Amino acid sequence: MAAFEYQAVDNKGKQHKGVLEADSSRQVRQQLRDKGWMPLSVETSNDKQAKRSGFALFARGPSLSIPDLALITRQLATLIAAGLPIDEALKAVSEQSEKQSIKSMVLSIRAKVLEGHTLADALKEFPRAFPHLYRATVSAGEHAGHLDGVLNKLADYTEAQQAAHTKIKLAAMYTIILGIVALGIVIGLLTYVVPDIVEVFVRNGQELPGLTQAMLDLSHLITDYGLVIAALLALIFSAFAYALKNPKFKYRYHLFLLTAPGISGFTKSANTARYISTLAILTSSGVPLVEAMRIAAKVVENLPIQAGVQEATISVSEGGSLSKALTATGYFSPMMLHMIASGESSGELDDMLARTSAQQQASLEATIEALVKMFEPMMLLVMGGMVAMIVAAIMLPILELQNMVQ
Repeated sequence: MAAFEYQAVDNKGKQHKGVLEADSSRQVRQQLRDKGWMPLSVETSNDKQAKRSGFALFARGPSLSIPDLALITRQLATLIAAGLPIDEALKAVSEQSEKQSIKSMVLSIRAKVLEGHTLADALKEFPRAFPHLYRATVSAGEHAGHLDGVLNKLADYTEAQQAAHTKIKLAAMYTIILGIVALGIVIGLLTYVVPDIVEVFVRNGQELPGLTQAMLDLSHLITDYGLVIAALLALIFSAFAYALKNPKFKYRYHLFLLTAPGISGFTKSANTARYISTLAILTSSGVPLVEAMRIAAKVVENLPIQAGVQEATISVSEGGSLSKALTATGYFSPMMLHMIASGESSGELDDMLARTSAQQQASLEATIEALVKMFEPMMLLVMGGMVAMIVAAIMLPILELQNMVQ
């Protein structure tokens, strides 16, 4: 059986869209006619997705947002733990979904399962929705016979990643909004307030103090060349984004992030936490350590760190110790390395990796929270200092005029 997306019109002329399972499009059309509907189009879900995108590659399935992936995973884990066969669990998940694309995708996966494929093999039809990490973990759970537990771990992992990403995005958004507001206030004062007030003293022939003259020059610069400066900044940003597509430039930029003061610590913590979290979920699900390290290396975004953990994978595959291999990279904190070494010596590496992951994730969240709390007063101080300079530039000629009058 396969999943077919259809469009049909009922007796009242109302159009209907949906997904049906059948052996062929002819069978779907017959089911629609039995309802008294006139079929307009009937296509397999994969063909429909290909036409929507216009690219044949997209025919392998749509992508999934992290919340949607976590929800599907959690629903599957709950249904399978309740004793439902995988195909029935997939059908129930498709019925609970309100999104047409997700419903079609889940029914397509169910069709592959009904043909005798494993769930992990069926998920390969949608690599953009279910990454290699996800499929490898599901495969390990199927072979070990505890798929429900593995799916619950995957849901926990996905939700934790979503929470971490949300915190980082909110922190960045807060920073950007506060910076834009501060910049807007300063530009407004320089372009509208300063010229009007200072112009009074200029017309009277009064010599302006140095600070006032500097602010007036800056005001003229923004007024006359503001659009040119904004266009130039946009061009620089676009050129930088384009340059990041070059692997060599991107590698050097990532290397700079690892050495820049104030940024290097956060960059290392974010990437190593993600690596250890991924490694923990894979090993605890039954994936062999070397294979888990290969998969986990792909989720590391910083290229030098990624190269380091790939070398560590080679070292472990040749019989080396995990803790020593990670120590050689120079990117992992001593606390993480000591915990991993302790897990290796005690034979409880899986449990220790999970503890290390939790500890590192908590440390990363605390760092993000501290940075956000630190940024707010710093931005207020900078903004207050700039406003104070503008006020001083306005008040200085007034005070000088008052002294002259006296």
